[in-house]
Amino acid sequence: MSKYRTEQIRNIVLVGHGAVGKTTLADLLLFKSGVGTRAGSVDDGTSQLDIDDEERQRHFSISSAMVHFEHHGVRVNVIDTPGYPDFVGQAISALCAAETAVVVINAAAGIEANTRRTFDLAGKAHLARFIVVNKLDQENIDFRNIVSTLQETFGRHCVPMNVPAGHGASFKGVVSTLRPDAASNGSAAMASEYGAALLEAIIEADEELMERYLEGETLAADEILGGAIKAVATGTLIPIFCTSARNGAGLPEFLDAIVDFALSPGEMVRHGRNESGNEVDVPAADDAPLIAQVFKTRIDPFVSKMSFLRVFSGKLTKDSTVRDLRTGKGIKIHQLLDVQGGQVEAVDEAHAGDVIAVAKIDDFQVGDTIVSNGDGVMLPTMSFPTPMIGLAVEPKSRSDQQKISGALHKIEEEDPTFRVSRDPQTHEMVMRGMSELHLQIVQDRLHRREKVDIVTHPPKVPYRETILQQAEGSYRHKKQSGGSGQFAEVHLRVYPLPNDIDPGEHFTRARFESLRSFHYDRDLNFAFLDCVSGGTVPNQFIPAVEKGIREQMDLGVLAGYQVQDCAVALFFGKDHPVDSNEAAFRTAAAHCFREVFMKAKPALLEPIMQLDVIVPGEKLGDISSDLNTRRGRVEGIESLPSGMQQVTARAPLAELTTYGRTLSGLTGGQGAFTVSLGHYEMVPANEQHKIVAASGVHHAE
Repeated sequence: MSKYRTEQIRNIVLVGHGAVGKTTLADLLLFKSGVGTRAGSVDDGTSQLDIDDEERQRHFSISSAMVHFEHHGVRVNVIDTPGYPDFVGQAISALCAAETAVVVINAAAGIEANTRRTFDLAGKAHLARFIVVNKLDQENIDFRNIVSTLQETFGRHCVPMNVPAGHGASFKGVVSTLRPDAASNGSAAMASEYGAALLEAIIEADEELMERYLEGETLAADEILGGAIKAVATGTLIPIFCTSARNGAGLPEFLDAIVDFALSPGEMVRHGRNESGNEVDVPAADDAPLIAQVFKTRIDPFVSKMSFLRVFSGKLTKDSTVRDLRTGKGIKIHQLLDVQGGQVEAVDEAHAGDVIAVAKIDDFQVGDTIVSNGDGVMLPTMSFPTPMIGLAVEPKSRSDQQKISGALHKIEEEDPTFRVSRDPQTHEMVMRGMSELHLQIVQDRLHRREKVDIVTHPPKVPYRETILQQAEGSYRHKKQSGGSGQFAEVHLRVYPLPNDIDPGEHFTRARFESLRSFHYDRDLNFAFLDCVSGGTVPNQFIPAVEKGIREQMDLGVLAGYQVQDCAVALFFGKDHPVDSNEAAFRTAAAHCFREVFMKAKPALLEPIMQLDVIVPGEKLGDISSDLNTRRGRVEGIESLPSGMQQVTARAPLAELTTYGRTLSGLTGGQGAFTVSLGHYEMVPANEQHKIVAASGVHHAE
């Protein structure tokens, strides 16, 4: 890879909605630049970028893929990303490895849900942006209307750099708006019109050019070309290109544009933080210290784990030792791999601007900053959306029991928007993803790659139990079956404990007789009070009483859910000099707590989630109506760019299990949401009765 200097490298990432032709475009770029004897095809499963079996079977991308080619002496690294919002994490990480984002749209469909999202993500990443209007060979395409919509949505800086020559099936080429004189009759007027707007966008980025232009001076062609590069870099120009990936129209011109106008690594200033926490520039230079970042992980059944790195500064060589700033560990790089779709080739070194892969480094994770062994500069972390759709997971057969956890964690390493956890309250293993489709593909991958089959069902809602009034009672545990017996008697009093007060102040002011001490658990808002007087319960058994209570709290009383928001006072008891022990007091305390809890007007609490929903403005009424049916409360609405609205609301978790599917249906896939735990509230009486009945917990009369 050393044959290319940093200024001879272009790193571009293809983003946009699904089915706009990104992968087909990448395959055709490879073919047009001389890679292969024929263009790969998504439809017949020969695409060089659809690597996984799931992609070839479903005919759409699931993971990002990388290819490269040479054009006019420049190496172009292309990262193709999935178009469906279900796999947006792949696009987010790929954007961190490029300088130029190519936002592809379908000429017939126009701006779709993921078009807006990826365009905004590229802007937040400070990348230069191109827009490619693809599939212009379809019928009834109004190019002027497409440009108008793009400008209304993304701003006036979106200007065509070429326009279509011909319409529908007659679309066979493009005409440059920089040189409209070469246009055919039908396209000349449109090319001239957009050419004027293009020139304005170019000179806006250069005060000297603007001054000379306004004074009536004619600018030279090379000055305009140089100005266009600067305008793309500063964002005053977002060039629009016309293509048909099916018949190849516009592809030669787009190839030239990538070389001429896409940014080289040195034309984008990147920043990081040194070990003192100060922001510093990251120079795209071979003689600078090494700074690289892991942007993708792939578990390859033949090559094992592959980590894809973007080298931002310095040089990386095989057999060198680097440091991972996340772990602080030194790691030896034994092999560097140049990636071409599903094929790899060993290379000796990678330079500033290169994208490379390393194999069999288990410690690397997506987002890690890799430096040489000295002081390092930490690159910005990657921010991924939190996966919201969950399914509880069980192995289909006993033979899969040992393999399921490791298999799921492999997928978690590959996919930054997939999570696996074990719920400490419900004791279920829960996998979470961006959608039902996302989780279905995870199941397919487990079956194909790991030979593991799973059974899924909706995860249990982690309700909580509490009490609404004070109560007290006692329990005697007595067991004699030959030899040493067991004896313990405890007397407990339970109190509701508000979660908005200071417990120390509360217990100090309250009249708890003989309160000697208390232990407070902030997570559960629970307090254990030692109110024993006269030694009726020996001191050595009091910790066992608290332990027995806590064990029963974990198991639940009313419906089998964790207990919270209460205080329990031990105020009396009895022991036996021979038969009393810790186990006896632990058992007595658990039984006593269970009985007293049921006297204290027990109630269920449900998790209330903070919900942030982003939807097109015209769908606001539908979203509000749906939230009302889910016992939700809208708390605020905020206008966002591109005609979107953000709704802030609260709703019970139990009502949100199918929300992702409903939101997609209501908004045509244009909506997105995040949830986080807000607080717990009382379950309505009618709902509580259903939950308790369904729990199967038996309560003695």
